[in-house]
Amino acid sequence: MTAPHTDVEQVEAANTAFYEALERGDFEEVASAWLTPSDLGVDESYHDPADSGVVSCVHPGWPVLTGRGEVLRSYALIMANTDYIQFFLTDVHVSVTGDTALVTCTENILSGGPAPEAGEELGPLVGQLVVATNVYRRTPSGWKLWSHHASPVLAEEDDDEDDDTPTPP
Repeated sequence: MTAPHTDVEQVEAANTAFYEALERGDFEEVASAWLTPSDLGVDESYHDPADSGVVSCVHPGWPVLTGRGEVLRSYALIMANTDYIQFFLTDVHVSVTGDTALVTCTENILSGGPAPEAGEELGPLVGQLVVATNVYRRTPSGWKLWSHHASPVLAEEDDDEDDDTPTPP
């Protein structure tokens, strides 16, 4: 068994590789980041990996997606409809227990859609703040995503306007 600090470094590397693959729109690499039934020792000749409930994913505002087929289709749709996306991960925390790892982070997302008119490179860039939990499992080929859950962070409102306390001069 590897040393705990090595496990943390390997999980951090797997997590970073997943987000970098999303930024590049590399569907094959995104797909390879997720667990497969064979990663868990399940005989795929008797088990359809596309319908397997082995993995789950919740994108902000989406219902729970289960199984590799649903999860990977969601990423294919996101990549097909996003011309530009960049993730700045902050508040990253990795915890490893045995063959399971938990990564929590804040995804500071900058994305752009299709150009509204011909000649423009990208549509307007939009920023979004999302908190995410990624669960990884150790496999013979490295750490693989088991579950991803992301939720939007609501913007803080300025409470000064609602406060009845007078402001000192």
